[in-house]
Amino acid sequence: MNFFNIEKTSESKARAGVLTTDHGTVQTPIFMPVGTVASVKTVHQREIKEDIKAQIILGNTYHLYLRPGMEVMEAAGGLHKFMNWDLPILTDSGGFQVFSLSGSRKMSEEGVKFKSHIDGSYHLFTPEKSMEIQRQIGADIFMAFDECVAYPAHYNQVKKSMEMTHRWLKRCIDWNEKNPELYGYKQRFFPIVQGSTYSDLRKISAEVISEAGAEGNAIGGLSVGEPEDELYRITNEVTDILPKDKPRYLMGVGTPWNILESIGLGIDMMDCVMPTRNARNGMLFTWQGVMNMKNEKWKKDFSPLDEFGTSFVDHEYSKAYVRHLFVSKEYLGKQIASIHNLAFYLDLVKVAREHILAGDFYQWKDSVIPVLRQRL
Repeated sequence: MNFFNIEKTSESKARAGVLTTDHGTVQTPIFMPVGTVASVKTVHQREIKEDIKAQIILGNTYHLYLRPGMEVMEAAGGLHKFMNWDLPILTDSGGFQVFSLSGSRKMSEEGVKFKSHIDGSYHLFTPEKSMEIQRQIGADIFMAFDECVAYPAHYNQVKKSMEMTHRWLKRCIDWNEKNPELYGYKQRFFPIVQGSTYSDLRKISAEVISEAGAEGNAIGGLSVGEPEDELYRITNEVTDILPKDKPRYLMGVGTPWNILESIGLGIDMMDCVMPTRNARNGMLFTWQGVMNMKNEKWKKDFSPLDEFGTSFVDHEYSKAYVRHLFVSKEYLGKQIASIHNLAFYLDLVKVAREHILAGDFYQWKDSVIPVLRQRL
């Protein structure tokens, strides 16, 4: 069985496919909830599987390396067993987190020396170390160690960074060839296209990444502050180059409309902290638009939280009650909102997939996005 099979390509670039891993299959396009420290914030694993219906989640290499640490991770038998999650997991390389510690890191050709945000201790992440940690975590899909530059960045800085990402990729591949999996199941490796918003650099990077011949490919360094039209332009240019028969993962994206537009540009996999982060601040995404649950207008609205929602919270709680929880700073409000938003995101990609299979994805996308963006 191939790792990735395309079931249908729509009238342009959107496609519906299936990823097959040793922990189960994933129907694409897919959104992946972020479980940074072996936990999707405020949500039980049972809820992620049964109510939210996630098919794959993310773990974070940097955070898991610091806590609980790799000694605990290996003793547990890897992240799946540690957190009691038997479906697929993807890990990032730790690169984005390390580079976001701009005040407490030092970069060289060897790797990145950084100071822990927890206790101030110093650590060194090299491409080889990132691979070793991701072996110990045991994700089904793991990422190359790359450098993600901030936006905006000067051309020469981006070019230099991209070239180092490519040299680091070779070191990642060399390490992987010499060091087999630890837990008896297959791990798939994805390199990452970089180049910021410079078309010529993205083209070079996409070609280098394609030539690496990995089982899937990722696009990094977007959704870091650039305008939406730049996000779409670069994504479109890169998906034109990346192999059509392999999954494409757009990292860190995004809003519901970002997700639909990206699917339309040939993206198969996405992740973002937005549904849970915004949920904890009282912002809910729905098929009718965006709701701020702290608003006075919901104070006496006893209708279901979301009559079109797919999770139990949408029908068991009223808008007035959820507003009360947020105004009262009750943790249950954050939990309800997180379950709702994640379930909505998974429903969004499920319905998008249905429209790709039906052959009317673009028409549907263009009609639904203005509704999704409106404030209720």
